[in-house]
Amino acid sequence: MLRVATLEGIQPSALKDLNEVLYKVLAGGDKIRKTSLGGVKTAAEMINLLGGNADVAVLDTIRNYDADLAQKIMDKMFVFDDLVKLDDRSLQLVLREVASETLIVALKGGSMEVRDKILANMSMRAAAALREDLEARGPMRLSEVETQQKEILKVVRRLADENQITLGGGPEDSFV
Repeated sequence: MLRVATLEGIQPSALKDLNEVLYKVLAGGDKIRKTSLGGVKTAAEMINLLGGNADVAVLDTIRNYDADLAQKIMDKMFVFDDLVKLDDRSLQLVLREVASETLIVALKGGSMEVRDKILANMSMRAAAALREDLEARGPMRLSEVETQQKEILKVVRRLADENQITLGGGPEDSFV
């Protein structure tokens, strides 16, 4: 059976439940359908709640059994619309590493909340230019938009892995 190490601050019962669900999903037996257990999105939400390095440990374990499943879970853990959860400094670091063309295409499919947050973290001149480019750009294929959004998420994950930014920090993660 798949075992996830008990980590400080995590209730053993939550780890046990996660362990059982992940085992059933990874075993993929005829009796159990992956969707009947809540699917990838539910697994991503559960792993997101782990916080710290526990999420990395769980994903590494899943990756050892099923790399595709691990990637699908990672794709659901931090999605493009979650950029609004980044603090301003973190978002500015991300924006420095993203090409303007990538940003324009990605924002065509993003929420107004994400667009507003990004524009608020740019200089006035850069924000005005981005607005003009977005208005001038015609309709785009959803696949192109999603590809560019994933490129931005790769930058976000890399910066998070390098500890340059923090993903999804709540009030309990505040600095003092």
